[in-house]
Amino acid sequence: MIDAVILGAVAMVLFLPPFAWFMVNAMSDIAARSDPSTPGTPVAVEYEQVFNQFFLPLLLLELGFFVFLLVAYYVYYVEMMFRSGRTLGKKLMKVQVVPLEPGATLTRGMAARRYLVECVGGSFVPFLGLLDGLWQLWDKPYQQTLHDKVAKTIVIKVAP
Repeated sequence: MIDAVILGAVAMVLFLPPFAWFMVNAMSDIAARSDPSTPGTPVAVEYEQVFNQFFLPLLLLELGFFVFLLVAYYVYYVEMMFRSGRTLGKKLMKVQVVPLEPGATLTRGMAARRYLVECVGGSFVPFLGLLDGLWQLWDKPYQQTLHDKVAKTIVIKVAP
């Protein structure tokens, strides 16, 4: 949750300027086509023109942002997890991700599998994120989430 807030705040700072620029330009184009002598009258706009000049660029902007976020989340989650077993949120909560097998070291592949199920799978499969988080409530004996099961990892408390 803490990691999501951190990454969400960074994402909004990065996304809002291009989105605002796009919206201002799109609205100014629509305003330029209206008749200033009769305020409040509807503007006749062709659907194809609206699609090509507004919705398609907006969709491409959002798709680019989504791909950027997937890469940024990968770097944040996988690389931090691989290097220390912890993200900033996990450090604050004093927990760490370790392999389920005692004595093994956490590999980048394990961290990537956790990311693929949690972030990528959760983005495309409805309710997977919810099911993933709730899974630990009835999982015995390790209380693993689905992304922990796939990666063969477990989250443990660490001493302060």
